[in-house]
Amino acid sequence: MSTRAVILGTLLATATIAGADARAGDYAALQPIGFSSDGNVFAFEEYGVQDGSGFPYSTIYVLDTRNDTFLPGAPVRAVIEKDGGALHEARREAHHRAAPLIDAYRLADAPGIFAAYNPVTEGSSAAHTLNYDAFPADEPFRKTYTLKLEEKSFEPQGVCSSFLKEVKGFRLTMTEKAGKPATDVLQEDARIPESRRCPTGYRIGGVVTRVNDDGSEVHVVMVLVKSLGFEGSTDGRWIALPVRLPK
Repeated sequence: MSTRAVILGTLLATATIAGADARAGDYAALQPIGFSSDGNVFAFEEYGVQDGSGFPYSTIYVLDTRNDTFLPGAPVRAVIEKDGGALHEARREAHHRAAPLIDAYRLADAPGIFAAYNPVTEGSSAAHTLNYDAFPADEPFRKTYTLKLEEKSFEPQGVCSSFLKEVKGFRLTMTEKAGKPATDVLQEDARIPESRRCPTGYRIGGVVTRVNDDGSEVHVVMVLVKSLGFEGSTDGRWIALPVRLPK
């Protein structure tokens, strides 16, 4: 199953758009965990509190960066389905369940670099472009990259057609690579999977980088997917798009 098609959560079953009360929405926080020493495996956590139920949740994604698929046993999910449940309980449970995968690939030993972060709380930043240096270094030694995201409209299918006139996909392009112009298409949706839960928009949320043992690099582009949530509010969940760069 491709990480480009999967976001945490059950398919939206009930929602109301017209007349819905304004709500804060449920935007998951993002926490990278790390890479294997060869860069072939990457893990991250998203966590938060569900809008509506108030249940805290945490999901740990562990993916193969070579073919953009989840490792067996991933993603690892934890939801505290009780009144008064605490977020730290969900996070602790998810990390406990994911420990065999994290330990097997020693992911905590190589956290990588959170080279760029572009949260929804950053009001002055652009949602669809991101310019970043791959690694911290003095200016003459920096490698600069630029990403551009273009949203695409699709006809809603299934339950989404009851609430939306259109759903959104995206095209992600690397327009600058190590300081040189580029036109590398990293992702282009041809359809919208049901697992995206009626997506209404996207944001380039950040990039996590890693230099592998052989000198090659992995850049993992984190994209925040906005989707239809509880009573017309917005949910935000993360997908990871790994980019392999040769030495």
